[in-house]
Amino acid sequence: MVQHTKKIVGTEMLPLQYGPLATGVTTIVALLVWLFFSQQERLAVLLVVGVLFGLSLYHAAFGFAGAYRRLLVARDSAGAQAQVVMLAVAMLLFAPVLATGSVFGDLASGAVAPLGTQVVIGALMFGVGMQLGNGCGSGTLFALGGGSTRMLFTLSTFIGGSFLASLHMAWWQSLPSAPPIVLGELLGWPTAVALQGGFLAALWFVLRRWNRVQVVTSGAITWRRCLSGPWPLLMGALALALLNFATLLIAGGPWGITWGFTLLGAKIALLFGWDPALSSFWNSGFQQDALESSIFEDVTAVMDMGLVLGSLCAAALAGKFSPTRVISRRSLMAALIGGLCMGYGSRIAFGCNVGAFFSGVASTSLHGWLWIACALPGSWIGIQLRPFFGLPKL
Repeated sequence: MVQHTKKIVGTEMLPLQYGPLATGVTTIVALLVWLFFSQQERLAVLLVVGVLFGLSLYHAAFGFAGAYRRLLVARDSAGAQAQVVMLAVAMLLFAPVLATGSVFGDLASGAVAPLGTQVVIGALMFGVGMQLGNGCGSGTLFALGGGSTRMLFTLSTFIGGSFLASLHMAWWQSLPSAPPIVLGELLGWPTAVALQGGFLAALWFVLRRWNRVQVVTSGAITWRRCLSGPWPLLMGALALALLNFATLLIAGGPWGITWGFTLLGAKIALLFGWDPALSSFWNSGFQQDALESSIFEDVTAVMDMGLVLGSLCAAALAGKFSPTRVISRRSLMAALIGGLCMGYGSRIAFGCNVGAFFSGVASTSLHGWLWIACALPGSWIGIQLRPFFGLPKL
């Protein structure tokens, strides 16, 4: 007989913090005004979508790294089950758009990447990194916005590692790989959705059977709770699926995180005299255009900014914005190593939990499944390493 441990998720609401909230709202408004005056209306809308991502991630405490840790250590599958629901809803929303290849007359495409050695190694590295860094790509940003000063160190090496990997991309792409496989294009979208949907349903039931922790959430979902949190995990999962779909409709492609880090790293390197002409990666069309343009003209970078600001506002609304001033040396070292592994790994693996796994699976691209199949063993390794840095396994 399976023993279940009850985990109570409370709904206590702390006093709203007006200072951080005013800072967040003022910055959002300033960026919106800048984007509108720069005739970047689409990016202004995507900034708002990014803000809503941050709000949803923070209020639902929807972290990928923590969910995998609880799954592997405590057999608490609530977070993983919520991710399965998120994937299924996003896939159902994505399919009609990706089947036509256009939205509102503009081209639309999914998150698609080859199946290769670099995905395997990159996802494994990322899995290790997110357990040492205490967050994935989105988790780093929403924890930073929520007041985690430790995440400043994780983010710094995340950016550095991502840029460093971009300089090595030619070598990684020379390794054995297979072309992208998109089930929707291979089998037809109705068949692909039915096949992948059936697999997700089976996975949800397996996770439910694996679970040993019963989550009990008290309190009704009121307007005040929607603004101040906490949200049930399922509510967060649905919000993230809908917002990813909104990103697909507005941007013509699904949600991503880590390209913004790579681009920022390259722009910082330019300040120190780096010559992009020496890198084949940065001489390609899209990358070259992004490097020559303002950071405020890049979809992923703008949405990343919105995510941080949204989580800042969410933390203030919840009364939980409280930056940490003291960080132990071992914890700091874990943050730096974790960020470096995540940055390097995500670049060579074509994304993180969001860009490769979430958006990839929602697009029925098999590289998304390969990514998570390698990231989970990496997470297990990272969990075993956490005590060496003074971090608890759970």
